Amino acid sequence: MRQGTKADLLNLPNTLSLIRLLTAPVLVVLLFSPGERLSVIAAAVFLLACLTDWLDGYLARKMGIVTSFGKFLDPLADKLLIITVFIMLIPLGRTPAWMVALIVCRAIAVTGLRAVAADMGVVISASPLGKYKTIMQIACLVPLIIHYPFFGIDFQSIGTVLLVIAFILTMVSGADYFRSFFKTNSLKNS
Repeated sequence: MRQGTKADLLNLPNTLSLIRLLTAPVLVVLLFSPGERLSVIAAAVFLLACLTDWLDGYLARKMGIVTSFGKFLDPLADKLLIITVFIMLIPLGRTPAWMVALIVCRAIAVTGLRAVAADMGVVISASPLGKYKTIMQIACLVPLIIHYPFFGIDFQSIGTVLLVIAFILTMVSGADYFRSFFKTNSLKNS
């Protein structure tokens, strides 16, 4: 793994992360005027953007171009994309504001924890729980974005059930990051 140069800033994986980041405002526009057609388009755009998350990581590792900029941009793009959609679904009545507020607070708290840990020389990598949390957030957001019933499928109900699971995983994984940090920090200071 190499650190990368200025020329590496816009390599293919980083470009995919940047596209994902720029998808957030597109989703704001699509979700601003919801209707059956725009909801399906928004869900498709969101899902495609989420797939770039997997693709950029795969390409960065396969091509051996993991960069510091990419390590910063990738999680930023993920958080902004997912949080933007959660927030846009509040006024549409598809997600409860209190739940979204706690999800956003958890994201900010874990990001802050990682910054403090990095300053202390401790790396907090994504945990399996954190990865499951992200998958469940995406899994709940797609049907919540679609919202309208199609082919006899109640997407809002499916999304709501998945949202509860995603919320629980979000809170548990957040607590796990803090537990791991304090456990590692106490062992480091022993």
